[in-house]
This record gives sequence, structure tokens and C-alpha cells, in this order.
Amino acid sequence: MDHPEDKPVSWTKARLPKPPWLKVPLPGGEGYTKLKQLARGLDLHTVCEEARCPNIGECWKGDHATMTLMVLGDECTRRCRFCAVKTVLQAAPPDVDEPRKVGEAVAAMSLAYVVITSVDRDDLPDGGSAHYAACIESIRQRSPRTVIETLIPDYQGEQLETLMRARPDVLAHNVEVVDRLQRKIRDPRCSFERSLETLRGAKRCDASVFTKSSLMLGLGESHEEIVESMQRLRAAGVEFLTLGQYLRPTPKHAPVREYVTPERFDEYQRLGLQQGFLYVASGPLVRSSYKAGEFFAAKLVRERRSAMKQG
Repeated sequence: MDHPEDKPVSWTKARLPKPPWLKVPLPGGEGYTKLKQLARGLDLHTVCEEARCPNIGECWKGDHATMTLMVLGDECTRRCRFCAVKTVLQAAPPDVDEPRKVGEAVAAMSLAYVVITSVDRDDLPDGGSAHYAACIESIRQRSPRTVIETLIPDYQGEQLETLMRARPDVLAHNVEVVDRLQRKIRDPRCSFERSLETLRGAKRCDASVFTKSSLMLGLGESHEEIVESMQRLRAAGVEFLTLGQYLRPTPKHAPVREYVTPERFDEYQRLGLQQGFLYVASGPLVRSSYKAGEFFAAKLVRERRSAMKQG
């Protein structure tokens, strides 16, 4: 299959017409309304809303609804050019009652699988890792059967160890884009190698945890760079991978360079499975927190839990 030649990224204001495969119905229905009201009532933030996820209508309906809760507030101390979350130098102090609220929300929704993520909190001495860990522990106490995925900042050293002592079932951290585009798209404090070290470090803390990462496509990366990124993630021990189309949140964010076709996403899924990933979700509307992937991860987590009990 032919792939576009790699060209230097030139940020322009020109807008590419959105292809038909990216059109999704507006969210609604009883399930969606119920989850939205519950999150509001407990004063919780969700990435589903903050990041304007196109899959919110699908994920928030039915008996197997999934949700990504965002802890440590809704103000981030980093300025990535792809992200719709607001950024500040000094964010508001974390809500000390948030761990209880998170645990109660997960129990009230009877979630089989929940993703807990956070903004970056470089303004806090521990990056917020202890608060994050308390949220995980609260879910364990109130909803012990729920499988917990944590999508974390690039914690290192003691910060990562604090988070990992709370024993998440899946540890996710996103490299976001290929290596060459890191400085153009992510905050200068981020890097591909630093993100890999977070993922490797999680395995060193707990070899039984499943690790996961994600790549956005359509920002000017080449086919070869995507394949190389996948290889480096697999070499770092990552087992779950998601690849999705970058969608520009506002005109102030980095523009879309290309709308990748569903056929090419299918090709990357095949390549990822050939490289040894246990699961690869790859498609235009796939996001890091992706319903089908969470069902698959939950199955593996429960199998591993059962094996550890029997052992």
C-alpha cells in the first residue's frame, strides 16, 4: 500500500474537509443523561466531555457504559497543542474529598471497567500521585470487582512508585505522536523517551500490570515513523495499543495534516498484532479509552486475577 511521503510540518490555517467516516450522531438518550447528571451531582470531571471525545454517545449508553474520569481538577500545567483541556501555571488545589466521590460514582454506576486519568500537576510536589492513588484505593473499597485502568502523566521515580502501590489493573500512558513531532505537538517537558521510561518503570514496579499507550495520526507523520513508534512501544513491554485520527479541538490548536483512511488504520492493526501486541484498536474514531479495548482488557485482567488466586 502506498503511503504519503514524509514532509516537514508546516502549520497553516487551511482546513481539510472532514471525510464521511468521521461523522457521528449527537449524544443523547436515557443512559447518557443519567451518567451526565451523576457526574455533575458529584462534581466530577470526565475526559469524555473535557476532551470532546466523538465516542461519548456510544460509551455513555446501555448496560455496559464506560467512562473516563479526570481527577486532580480540570486545569493542566502543560500546554500541548492537541489538547482541549485548559492550561494554567498554578492550578486550583485538589479536592480532598475527590477520592470518596470517585469511589461512590463508580459504585453507583456499577461500572465493570473504569478509566481514571488526570491533568498534569507539575505545581504539586508529588505531581498529584498520592491523590491519584487514593482515588484508586477508594474504588477498590467501594467497587472491588471493577477493573481499573489508570491513564497517567509521565510519572518517574517516587511519583510512579506511589501510583503503582495502589495496584491499577492496567497502566496507560500515551506517547501521543511519533518522536519527530513531540516538540511541535506536546509540551516541551514531554518526550517520546521519557514516556517510554514511564511505561518501562511501571513494569519494574509491578510485572503483572498490563501496560498501554496510544498514538494520534494525521499530524504529518510518515508510515515508517508510525511503524518505528509501534516497535519501540512493543520493545518497552507495552501490550495494548490504540491508534486514532487526530481531530483539531479549536482553530488555536495544531491543524490536521491528513485524514487517514480506515483501510490504513486496518493495516496498522495487522502490523501491531504481528509485532506481538495483545490488543490493537486502530481506527479513525479510536481513542486511548476505547470501549471495545476495555472489554478485551477486562477479560485478560480477570483471567490474570483468577490465575494469581489459584497460584
